[in-house]
Amino acid sequence: MRTIKHLLLALVAIVAMAGTANAQFKFGPRVGINVNSMHFNEKIFDSDNRTGFNAGLQAEFTVPVVGIGLDASLMYVRRTNEYNDNNNVYTRNCDYFEIPVNLKWKTNIPLINKIVRPYIFTGPSFAFLTSKRAVTNAYKYKSVDTSWNVGLGLEFFSHLQVAAYYGFGLNNAFETFGRDAEKIDGKTHCWTVTAAWLF
Repeated sequence: MRTIKHLLLALVAIVAMAGTANAQFKFGPRVGINVNSMHFNEKIFDSDNRTGFNAGLQAEFTVPVVGIGLDASLMYVRRTNEYNDNNNVYTRNCDYFEIPVNLKWKTNIPLINKIVRPYIFTGPSFAFLTSKRAVTNAYKYKSVDTSWNVGLGLEFFSHLQVAAYYGFGLNNAFETFGRDAEKIDGKTHCWTVTAAWLF
């Protein structure tokens, strides 16, 4: 928790620096697909990768020349989970409002920047469950799912951003109990590919 607080303070400092350095501000729509799976702390379950989608808005601050900045998005996310418990297959669509916040660095290559500009980014993501928590009385999802994202992307013509990133689940997004009343937790790990058009 202390690490996240330090990161958020660093992000606030970057926004303040951006505001005093004639930072470039952009915003626009963002859409994508995600492939997620649930990683359990017990081998009782088998979980397969499943594809979902996401859509929303993205905002970005970038400090000119150095290329360091911050982006944040408000996304509607659908994740589909499927897992096998003793030949009983459960499939569940989970809907979230997700807020990823990333520290971003864009390369600075004169002349090429206007055509294509690679970038890398990392930061936390907070997803708030909007669908029902319970699959059955025994199988429940947590109301908040947090993760840490690491990714890379390309910016074309200073407007179109295409990115891919991996999200490492930080907290347990799912819980149930085994036959011996042992608690079984699952964390969501997710690949996401997005495209955004920023004005």
